Amino acid sequence: MYTPAHFTESDAAEIERLMHDNPLAVLVTQTAAGLDANHLPLMRDGEGFVGHVALANPLHEVLADGAEVLAIFRAGDGYVSPNWYPSKAETHKAVPTWNYQVVHVHATLTWSHAEKDKRRAVALLTAKHEKATNGAQAWKMGDAPGAFLTDLLGKIVAFQLTVTRIDAKSKLNQNRSAADIAGVAGALEGRGNGPLADQMRRALNT
Repeated sequence: MYTPAHFTESDAAEIERLMHDNPLAVLVTQTAAGLDANHLPLMRDGEGFVGHVALANPLHEVLADGAEVLAIFRAGDGYVSPNWYPSKAETHKAVPTWNYQVVHVHATLTWSHAEKDKRRAVALLTAKHEKATNGAQAWKMGDAPGAFLTDLLGKIVAFQLTVTRIDAKSKLNQNRSAADIAGVAGALEGRGNGPLADQMRRALNT
C-alpha cells in the first residue's frame, strides 16, 4: 500500500480501534486459479485473528496451511470537494480527493476442522456482536438446540491468522492547513459523515 509519511497511521490504539470497529475484512488470497477475495468478519485472538468460512467455500481446499494472506479492514471514507477548502478562495490551488482510513494485516493462515475451534470462532464473534446489539438479551450459542448447532458447525471451517505485519493509513488531509482540515471536516459533518469528520479532527490534534 502506497503510504506517504504524513498519511501513515502509527497510533497502535487507533489501529486496533479501526479493526475492532470495522470487523468485516476483505481476505485476499493467492490461489492456483489467481487472486481471490472473501468478505469475512474477523476477531482479534491474542496476537492474531480468528474467523471461519463455509464448508462449501472451496478456499479451504485450494489454500494450504501457512499460505500468506492479506486482510483489509476498511473504515470510514468520503469524497472531498475543493470547494470545502477555505484556501481555495485565495489560491485556487485545490483539486478533489478522497479521505479514508484502512488497515492491511499481512498474515499466514491455518485451517481447522476441529469442532472446538469452530465453536470458539463462532463464540468469539457472537459474544462481541450480540452484546453490542442486544445487551442483556444477547443471543448465546446455548440458545440453539444442540443438534441444530452441531449440524451448522459441521458446515463451516475455522481458521487462524498469524500476523506478520500490519500497515495502516489515515488519509485525512494532513497535508493541508488546519483551516482547510476544519473546513473539510465541517462539510463532511454537514453531509452526515460525522465519524470521518471526527477522525480528521483527531488527526489534526495529534
